[in-house]
Amino acid sequence: MTQRVELAAVMDRLAIDSLITEYAVTVDDGDWDAYQRLFTPDGRADYSSAGGIDASAAEVAGWLAGTMELFPMRQHLIVNRRLRFGTLDQDIDDIAQVQADYVNPMRFTTPEGGSDGAAGTESSAPDFICGGRYAFTALRTPQGWRLRQVTVQEKWRQVQQRARDHTAG
Repeated sequence: MTQRVELAAVMDRLAIDSLITEYAVTVDDGDWDAYQRLFTPDGRADYSSAGGIDASAAEVAGWLAGTMELFPMRQHLIVNRRLRFGTLDQDIDDIAQVQADYVNPMRFTTPEGGSDGAAGTESSAPDFICGGRYAFTALRTPQGWRLRQVTVQEKWRQVQQRARDHTAG
């Protein structure tokens, strides 16, 4: 492998890592327009293992916009990223597969419409935490790397008693 090819592969890895980070940030920030721009025109996301939907990126963005209103505090941590390239010709339609674990602490909305407490206090601690694994398929497009498919495989969740009481009433 030449130095030019090695450098291009490193640049692709950095671009895909940035794409996955942007995915987490757009969800945490509730930027649903930016979320949709991360996907190819035919891009899809499958949240069915976490009680969500399997649909186009636009439909999922709408579903997430409504669902995430329940959680004014959220922070997706995407770690242990394993990246594998399919055919990598440094050209349009190159494909990459990323498998990554996630931990997602969130806090439910209070009856008054906000989250309890201020940042840094115990009452602002998450009361809903889930974790699992993402499978991302990225495609090289004229605009750069974009997501063609995102599949969430939720493996566990923990809901604090206060949150269970809140959602029951």
